[in-house]
Amino acid sequence: MQIYNTKGTCSRQIQFDVEDGKVKNVHFIGGCKGNLIAISRLVEGKSVDEVIALLKGVDCRAGTSCSDQLATALIKYKETH
Repeated sequence: MQIYNTKGTCSRQIQFDVEDGKVKNVHFIGGCKGNLIAISRLVEGKSVDEVIALLKGVDCRAGTSCSDQLATALIKYKETH
């Protein structure tokens, strides 16, 4: 399981797995529960690159959002794996 501590969002942390290049088991800690469950379900099984392309740059406040932070977490994941 990968853990990413978010910056500038209501959610404090994102936990996720990547299996065979696909995003799995995304869980946000804190934040707007319903919206974050929806994001988790929508990205389940999509490729890392597809999720980054869909979510990078989505702004809610302070120049970021929970979905943008997931994209950032996946970019950092790619840099280290």
